[in-house]
Amino acid sequence: MAMNGLPASVLFACSENSVRSPMAEALAKRLYGQASYIDSVGVRATDVDGFVAAALDEVGIDVHRHHAKTFGDVDPSSFDLIVTLSPEAHHQALEVTRGTAAEVEYWPVPDPSAVEGSREMRLDAYRRMRDQLLARLKVRFGAPSGPSV
Repeated sequence: MAMNGLPASVLFACSENSVRSPMAEALAKRLYGQASYIDSVGVRATDVDGFVAAALDEVGIDVHRHHAKTFGDVDPSSFDLIVTLSPEAHHQALEVTRGTAAEVEYWPVPDPSAVEGSREMRLDAYRRMRDQLLARLKVRFGAPSGPSV
């Protein structure tokens, strides 16, 4: 994917705003929060997943106060870019941005909450998602100007 630079505002979206999108939001804010407005939503809103908080705590990012939101809680057309992380969110984003200038990109990211096994096996799935999102952010938006992860 060609690097298009950092938009002035980015919205990350997934199905419940509890796993993929809050993690992407937190990582993007750490990397680019001084240069861009960054938020996240879900098709539905559920409390942040405990494994997301644990995986981000490991890299010094606190999401314990994240409040889940839905597309109805924000104006999707006010964002330059909406990055969707689940098929359901992608369809919703395309619907709510029809006729607007907002761009929509789909970054398929497996849902780590579907992984079963020991706590460590499950946490490893969240770490993989964290690292995958970090790499994707840096490829898409370039080297961060602020602190890195």
